[in-house]
Amino acid sequence: MGDASRPPHGVAELSELLLDRAYLADRGLATALLIALELGRPLLLEGEVGVGKTELAKVLSAVFGRRLIRLQCYEGIDTNQALYEWDYARQMLQIRALSERQVQDESAVGRLFSSDFLLERPLLEAVRAGDQCVLLIDEIDRADDEFEAFLLEVLSDFQITIPEIGTVTADSPPLVILTSNRTRELHDALKRRCLYHWIGYPSVEQEVAIIALRAPDVPEALARKVVAAVNRLRGMELSKPPGVAETLDWVAALGVIDAGELDAESAADTLGSVIKDRDDLLEVSGVLAAIVADD
Repeated sequence: MGDASRPPHGVAELSELLLDRAYLADRGLATALLIALELGRPLLLEGEVGVGKTELAKVLSAVFGRRLIRLQCYEGIDTNQALYEWDYARQMLQIRALSERQVQDESAVGRLFSSDFLLERPLLEAVRAGDQCVLLIDEIDRADDEFEAFLLEVLSDFQITIPEIGTVTADSPPLVILTSNRTRELHDALKRRCLYHWIGYPSVEQEVAIIALRAPDVPEALARKVVAAVNRLRGMELSKPPGVAETLDWVAALGVIDAGELDAESAADTLGSVIKDRDDLLEVSGVLAAIVADD
């Protein structure tokens, strides 16, 4: 387990720490991470679906022994769901338990808006945890412009004001990882607040190495054939091209059916592990023999 109190001494050490957790990071990504740790700046990771953006935050949590706090963004998310909410059910029970005289007592009523009745959501939880956590703001591109603007303010100060209680400020900022699949363009203001790194599809050699890390029992020849097939799929105009996650799923699925070879038959049996769209499935099925053919 890593030391949450200090960043690694250099890019090489950080790369080794990630590798120990079966995460293969190239020099560019490891460098961006090290700078984010040293400067206390959020790191925005963009890239295709399934290339390891979310997984990286999970691995960093394990490497440094920090709690992982995840804010999953989606269309319509609002500030209450990200910051905090009052436990209205418990407040109502407390009101019913108060006598008529206590209800008229302002101090008694005021206690209904104390921390005892506060439901922490991810951002407040992360501000309170500070540098003892990794805050993952996942798929920020799914949220709307208003939420993005609000998030920018929180990330600038790492403090949250609760009118009934006061201002909560992080003693030290958490390590913040934001991910985006680029379903929409993020505003420049948010990008300026963050360090930025693009995670693309790995090279053939990198992807074979990832399989070796995550599924060491898989023969290298099979791993290479799966990677070659996945790269051919990525070259097609699919609505959902497979990422590294799908490569690993495909290898795992082949293992479940005891397929020691990737051929047209085993590929057809396991195609749902790598292709996740009906139209894509129909398109690929017609050329599957070519997809899995030997080079």
